Amino acid sequence: MPIIQAKNGTELFYKDWGSSEAPAIVFHHGWPLSADDWDAQLMFFYRQGFRVIAHDRRGHGRSTQTATGNEMDTYAADVAELVSALGLTKAIHVGHSTGGGEVTRYVARHGAGRAAAAVLISAVPPVMVKSDANPGGLPLGVFDEIREGTATNRSQFYLDITIPFYGYNRPGVKESEGVRQNWWRQGMMGGALAQYECIKAFSETDFSEDLKQIDVPTFIMHGDDDQIVPYADSAPLSHQLVKGSTLKTYPGLPHGMPTTHAAQINADLLAFIKGLR
Repeated sequence: MPIIQAKNGTELFYKDWGSSEAPAIVFHHGWPLSADDWDAQLMFFYRQGFRVIAHDRRGHGRSTQTATGNEMDTYAADVAELVSALGLTKAIHVGHSTGGGEVTRYVARHGAGRAAAAVLISAVPPVMVKSDANPGGLPLGVFDEIREGTATNRSQFYLDITIPFYGYNRPGVKESEGVRQNWWRQGMMGGALAQYECIKAFSETDFSEDLKQIDVPTFIMHGDDDQIVPYADSAPLSHQLVKGSTLKTYPGLPHGMPTTHAAQINADLLAFIKGLR
């Protein structure tokens, strides 16, 4: 398997398809998944002539099931090591959900001269948890329930959460058992401890200052029926903080729209990328 070893000894699995001379797109997955969650995008953009790269975050998928470093600073540092090892310059970084937080921190802190653009899809920034400074956020108890499910009954909890993740509880939406099982498969590949600790990382990390520092073209894509990362407290606020960013709102689409509406998301992402040239 293609693996890089980070300076701290963590092994990071990655996929890397396409010519090294082609424009590169790096995909960052959501919690608690893996690079496999991007297969619909990897196949599409590979066939469009791009070099496509996706890694399993530490503790997830085929990477080391780490007991340490399961927080955003280390996640971003791991990406910086991967980018350096692969010799990437001017790559486009695309993040879904927790991966959107990872992209935000990476581009703000490590992306100077290396990141050409950022794309945040159904992404967790600016910050998810409710506080005096973020009154529109979700109560801490919501994330405590996710922690409890992950720690005590992960297999069933992961199967159950796919329903709101993909909007399968909405009238007229056809459920895909294959999609649900693929989500479960990816989640169960990773380490329970790393995934448990990642809940704090994606819910409590404040990316506001990172968003203000991003100075590359940024495309923010979010469904307004997202039941995992509610729209009103995420995408519009990130749009306000990233100077010159573009926001596209998808009426009625769920958190997992890169899977449920892959053709639409891929087309819009391709149009954004072509507009960079």
